[in-house]
Amino acid sequence: MPRSSRAPTRRRRSRRAPAAAPTRLLGLNKPYDVLSQFTDDAGRATLADYVDVPGVYPAGRLDRDSEGLLLLTNNGRLNAKITQPARKMPKTYWAQVEGVPDEHQLAALRAGPAIKDGPTAPAEVICIDAPALWPRHPPVRYRKTVPTQWLAITITEGRNRQVRRMTAAVDLPTLRLVRVAIGGWNLGDLMPGQWRDL
Repeated sequence: MPRSSRAPTRRRRSRRAPAAAPTRLLGLNKPYDVLSQFTDDAGRATLADYVDVPGVYPAGRLDRDSEGLLLLTNNGRLNAKITQPARKMPKTYWAQVEGVPDEHQLAALRAGPAIKDGPTAPAEVICIDAPALWPRHPPVRYRKTVPTQWLAITITEGRNRQVRRMTAAVDLPTLRLVRVAIGGWNLGDLMPGQWRDL
C-alpha cells in the first residue's frame, strides 16, 4: 500500500493552567480599635491579630473606631462585586446617637443629608430599642443628663466615615457604630474577633 503523504503528528502536551484556589469568603466581627488591614508600622491592632487565613483581603473597610461585620475574600471579582459603588451593595449599621431624634432629623437622614463631599443618597432609617451587644472596651462615655437613641441605618454608598458624618449633619453625633449586615450577609452571633466562612 502507498504510504500516506501526511507527516506524522506529535502529541502535544496539555498545558493546563494551575487550578485556582477555592473561593473563600469570611465574615469577621471586627473589634473596636482594630484597623481594617493586616499590617501597621505603628504597632496598632490589625486583622492579623484575629484572622490567620492566607490570601484573603478585606472587601471594603470599617473604621478603626467602628465595630461589626467585615468581609474578607481571596477572590478579586467577588471583592469588586462587594465594593464597587455602582453595585450599590446595601450596608446596615446600628448607630447609638447622642440625643433623641425628632421627625425632622429622621426625615433629613432618610432623604440623604449633605456632608462635606456632597449630598448623600437616600437611606433607610428607623429607631430601634438598644440591641443586646457585647461590652465595648473602652465603654461609650455615659452622661446622665444626655439621652441617647439607637438607629438602624441602611446605606448604599461607602464614603469615608459616612454614617458618622450623616448623623453629625443633623446634630445627632454617633457614639457607637456597629455594622450588622452587608448585602445578604449578616453578623449573626459572632463575638468580637470571631470569624466564620460564609
